[in-house]
Amino acid sequence: MKIEELLTRPEGKTLEFKQDLSSSQSIVKTVLAFANTAGGIIIIGVENNTKALIGLKDPLEEEERLSNIIADLVEPLLIPDIVIINWEGTTLLAVEVCLSSSRPHYLKSVGIDGGVYVRVGSTNRVADAALINELKRTAVKQSFDEEPLPDLNPEAVDLRVASGLFSGFRQWDQTMGETLNLLVRHQGHLVPSVGGILLFGKDREQYFPDAWIKCGRFAGTNKANILDQLDIHEHLPLSIEKAFEFVKKHASQSAEFGELQRKDVWNIPLIAVREALINAIVHADYSQSGAPIHVAIFDDRIEIENPGLLTPGLTIEDVRSGVSKLRNRVIGRVFRELNLIEQWGSGFQRMADSCREMSLPEPTFEEISMRFRVSINLKRIKIDTLLDEKEEMIMQIIFENEAKGGVSTKEISNKVGISDRAVRTRLSGMLKSGRIVTISKSAYDPNKRYLPAKE
Repeated sequence: MKIEELLTRPEGKTLEFKQDLSSSQSIVKTVLAFANTAGGIIIIGVENNTKALIGLKDPLEEEERLSNIIADLVEPLLIPDIVIINWEGTTLLAVEVCLSSSRPHYLKSVGIDGGVYVRVGSTNRVADAALINELKRTAVKQSFDEEPLPDLNPEAVDLRVASGLFSGFRQWDQTMGETLNLLVRHQGHLVPSVGGILLFGKDREQYFPDAWIKCGRFAGTNKANILDQLDIHEHLPLSIEKAFEFVKKHASQSAEFGELQRKDVWNIPLIAVREALINAIVHADYSQSGAPIHVAIFDDRIEIENPGLLTPGLTIEDVRSGVSKLRNRVIGRVFRELNLIEQWGSGFQRMADSCREMSLPEPTFEEISMRFRVSINLKRIKIDTLLDEKEEMIMQIIFENEAKGGVSTKEISNKVGISDRAVRTRLSGMLKSGRIVTISKSAYDPNKRYLPAKE
């Protein structure tokens, strides 16, 4: 834990600042949310708005007090690591909370039905029943789509559609339904799994009414005026192509002619769109109710949104770096067998490369309410000059650290392997060309950080 690095970061899913213990209830809720979601650190003795170091007068007493508060208010027992830190003559408390294998934790005084908190962005939210069950499942490494549906018989799964899709990929026989967990054993009987119905259910929406895709093309940059819409109720593997074709319908196409053949060029990063669609279907939390998967096309961006936060233990930074945790094992297995998924964890890199080839910013990821959104920006980054090899490396590092609030000269120097001075020279040129921007308190701020420029 490097306190100097934490103090340069904004509050978010795994970080919070508190001035003191006067709002102990708020601190406990954050501890709960971190333990239930992805872990995190609370720094006490720092003003959360200005990052001014306030410090604590009696850190030993405050440490003991906080330990007792957490022990008294939280169920099951949760013991975070509380450390006293001296930074530039100021004494702070750092509360480090790991993702708990005993989740969900909750406030004793409220009970599990209303006292479970999760972290969404920089806020703590009360978990509903569906999310509480999700926390329980993931704690014991169970998948919602593997669960049996004992009230249904195997004929509820349309295996003819499944066998047709697998033609050319894998030999289909009578055991394939069980092999792929579309059908599972329950009390000695063969019944559909949740994943079997979600993928190939003959009447899927009777049991999962929100398992469909809603597509819309809007005029301008908001949803005030809709130009076109499509509701997709196909089997999930087939729905990808329907949604993809809807996006292509509202894209423009030109042609480039090489020496031997014509090459079609689109104004949107099709690979990024396809990856985002597949991820939305594979990682959606189908136990939630209230809204389907959304595909929204605006003049300046495409948003693809699915129900469900990231699975516990994952952060947006993890996703960007290629870490993957599969929420739906049955759906994921089928998509992998159908070659819809190339390699676990590689989707973001393909999305980023697809955007970068068109001089577009990398896709942005957000957890909004209890949903996850991928936004593909269609405004090109200003590029006036070509980059050399080192500058390409620097630009890649800046893109990779965008979600963390930028990257410093020293961090770039360490990763690229050239001197701070050489890095500053290249950064100066990249600033002039409009590729990047800085965040700093002054021109000589040693904590100056660099981010990709956007129109």
